[in-house]
Amino acid sequence: MPVCWRAASAISAGSGRWADCLRGRRLSMAKSKFEYVRDFEADDTCLPNCWIVVRLDGRNFHRFSEQHEFKKPNDDRALHLMTKCAQTVMQELEDIAIAYGQSDEYSFVFKKKSRWFKRRASKFMTHVVSQFASSYVFYWKDYFKDQQLLYPPGFDGRIVLYPSNQNLKDYLSWRQADCHINNLYNTVFWMLVQRSGLTPVQAQDRLQGTLAGDKNEILFSEFNINYNNEPLMYRKGTVLIWQKTNEVMTKKIKLPKEAEEKEVEVTRTRTKVVPLHCDIIGDQFWEEYPEILAEDS
Repeated sequence: MPVCWRAASAISAGSGRWADCLRGRRLSMAKSKFEYVRDFEADDTCLPNCWIVVRLDGRNFHRFSEQHEFKKPNDDRALHLMTKCAQTVMQELEDIAIAYGQSDEYSFVFKKKSRWFKRRASKFMTHVVSQFASSYVFYWKDYFKDQQLLYPPGFDGRIVLYPSNQNLKDYLSWRQADCHINNLYNTVFWMLVQRSGLTPVQAQDRLQGTLAGDKNEILFSEFNINYNNEPLMYRKGTVLIWQKTNEVMTKKIKLPKEAEEKEVEVTRTRTKVVPLHCDIIGDQFWEEYPEILAEDS
């Protein structure tokens, strides 16, 4: 009788020989003359004890926003959709300590000691970008209602490692400063186009060489807009962190000596991804949420 058949007959007696036989056959089948091609795969393991940042950007989103009639300078629907996609990524990949987004970009910070997928850079990037892109298509209708998605959006990604907490804080500060610079420019630019009747080229020429103070003055003197009163989401972007929240739920229970079920309120504590619109350049944010940079992260 062949060995595998003998092993199969022994299973009823509690023997593990059948499983061992199958495992041995699989191992022998995995070996082939073609297996050498695995040697061409590059080692893309991220350095240990470094923050792993995956930043994704919308591909050709200027054209995408025009064809889908995004409101200028800021479209709340698009910004909230980006945040929803980022929340989905964080919920799927729990090793993300914090995320920051503005316009058509989001940065995801993986914990320094993360061993997720053996710290392979390709896994980090492809999982984040694919999850984000598919979520963008999936949740589109929730934010744009009757606005049809004309074609699927594209996103590209990159990975950068930061060895120290200060490096990471400086990176996030850089992205938030970029948000402020871009939003201030776009706010003035579109006011000149929409309310002053300038062409895009004329508005660009008007703003060439101007400083932040000049742009603030144009907004205030010509359009009666105090830039500091613009929504924080526009000026500061969106920060995503993990936070414990209490949720009150209604649950039906059957009490002793009672025939019918009774509805009672139950409070449960859950850890959720919470969006914040705040300054992360100063120290206050990091002092309020020290767990983000904790050594065991």
